[in-house]
Amino acid sequence: MGGALRDVGAITLFCDDLDASQSFYGEALGWRLLFADENSAAFDAGNTIVNLLREDQAGDLIAPATVAPRAAGARMQLSIFTDDADAACAALRAAGITIASGPMDRPWGMRTATFHDPSGHVWEIAQEIVAT
Repeated sequence: MGGALRDVGAITLFCDDLDASQSFYGEALGWRLLFADENSAAFDAGNTIVNLLREDQAGDLIAPATVAPRAAGARMQLSIFTDDADAACAALRAAGITIASGPMDRPWGMRTATFHDPSGHVWEIAQEIVAT
């Protein structure tokens, strides 16, 4: 079928503090910076680019929708797969990142934990549980 949707190539996160978010993704998570200017920063997250955009610059991009205020609460969760959720959490803690929940085994066969970036975006670490 022509025009079929395929891979998620990029995710854009709206940030209330671009400098803090850029430091978080570059320094704390260790992701490689691909591009940055006064309004945005793009990072290499493997098969996906994570683009950070200042909230006040998102209007034209998402119109007629609007950016929800941070106080509205989480509207999505982004997942990062790993082979060892406990080790990933330990590394994040060592980088100064607070683990919000977990790691815990889930009934759907994953061991998960969550953390938040400086703008409140929720990230999940997910490890497939191998049955023994």
